[in-house]
Amino acid sequence: MSLLGIDVGTTGCKATVFTVAGQPLSSAYREYPTLHPAPDCSELDSETVWAAIRSVIAEAAAGALGDPVSALSVSSMGEAVAPLTRDRRLVGRSILSSDTRGGELLAPLRQAYTPEAFYRINPNILGPNYSLPKLLWHRANEPAMFDRADLFLLWGDAVGYLLGGEATACHSLANRTLLFDLRRGDWSEELLRLSGVPRGKLGRCVAAGTVTGTVAAGLARELGLPAGVKIVAGGHDQCCNSLGAGICSAGQAVCGLGSYECLTPTYDRIPEPGPMLARGLNTEHHVLPGLYVSFLYNQAGTLVKWFRDTFAAGEKAAAGGSIYRVLDGEMPVAPTRLLALPYFEMTGPPDFTADASGAIVGLKTGTTRGEIFKCLLESITYYFVDSLVALRELGVDASSFTATGGGAKSDNWLQIKADIFGVPFIRPNMTEAGVLGAAILAGLGTGIYATANEAVAQVVSRDRVFEPDAGRHAIYVERAALYRQLFPAISPLLRKL
Repeated sequence: MSLLGIDVGTTGCKATVFTVAGQPLSSAYREYPTLHPAPDCSELDSETVWAAIRSVIAEAAAGALGDPVSALSVSSMGEAVAPLTRDRRLVGRSILSSDTRGGELLAPLRQAYTPEAFYRINPNILGPNYSLPKLLWHRANEPAMFDRADLFLLWGDAVGYLLGGEATACHSLANRTLLFDLRRGDWSEELLRLSGVPRGKLGRCVAAGTVTGTVAAGLARELGLPAGVKIVAGGHDQCCNSLGAGICSAGQAVCGLGSYECLTPTYDRIPEPGPMLARGLNTEHHVLPGLYVSFLYNQAGTLVKWFRDTFAAGEKAAAGGSIYRVLDGEMPVAPTRLLALPYFEMTGPPDFTADASGAIVGLKTGTTRGEIFKCLLESITYYFVDSLVALRELGVDASSFTATGGGAKSDNWLQIKADIFGVPFIRPNMTEAGVLGAAILAGLGTGIYATANEAVAQVVSRDRVFEPDAGRHAIYVERAALYRQLFPAISPLLRKL
């Protein structure tokens, strides 16, 4: 029997079948476009995403016929919700977290709660990036669709429902809505009443690892899955990343390099609001019981994809996936003299800047494409330099990071990060830790693994450690100091643009 991990991201989805020992048997990936129907609007076509998910499941299952899938679980992006009917039909587009629509509709919550009082219910900082503003925008601007949708499920939960499971909301994803009471592990009646969102349009809150049903017989035949495959509640992609990277105790941190870069520290208690609010940090359930996480995140893979599609579109068509090796090969070894401001979309904590735009400064007529590409990777990392101090103050071991996600496959990117942070970056053998974490949850939920520690010892292993270069680190310390000056210096102009 094997385990299927599925990951639904902002720019694409993947599915991987693992043996119980953690060996990948087969894998598939599909991208889908981000739609921009108006300035500052970012959406996914829900039917396109669901078609891509079915495609990757079928392809992965076909490659594992010798060891049939017994259970599956889903890791997914947070915030974006899929509108569904009770008979499992999608009825509208899905608004992404980077879309700022609906932020102004949070006024009732801002008036009713101080930031600390709100944080004690739902440990997030009110902002337009969460699910609630999207729901309120749909209700105000697309009332027919809002009424037609019986359910609004976050994507990890939506996949389980579309496959035939119960309509649920796993804890870590439910927390991304702004409507979840973290301590109670359920929807907050207070927040539902104030926002006017009917509880019936949301799934039943469940802990990660809960069996929520089996794949419907007809769909199982279509996808090439055996009968009776168990559907197990998964979680937010960064939480699944953490488990798939082998982190199952407090005090450690993972660096996920996907569409967004996310530093995810782990705690064994719910931190007090004061220090967390001061640093712009949230708190949510890990996918393991008794553990909690925070996120420091910003754009990463989305900017790499933008660069690829803008400056290497023709070569991408010819080279396919190897275009990244081409771009890596063009990067200089030494730190660049360029700076980029990774504010192409709304930024993550600690700033949550929505009214800015990106910038690349220091260009010369002799500047090469490889230098610009490297400067993007450098500046994505500069964004987090000051966050290392915050993590250490919170008692998180920031003396090394385990790197996961598609970006972790790049030796150059991990070396840049090690050189800028001045600490080692560890790459596990399985960099797609989101799908591995989901597969581990599938095994835990169905009793294949007795404990998370047992599962991690069995399936997670280390590939390579990238040690910082002292000379380059010294240069990057100076560059990071210049980077700190960049946004304050040009923000008035960026806001006008």
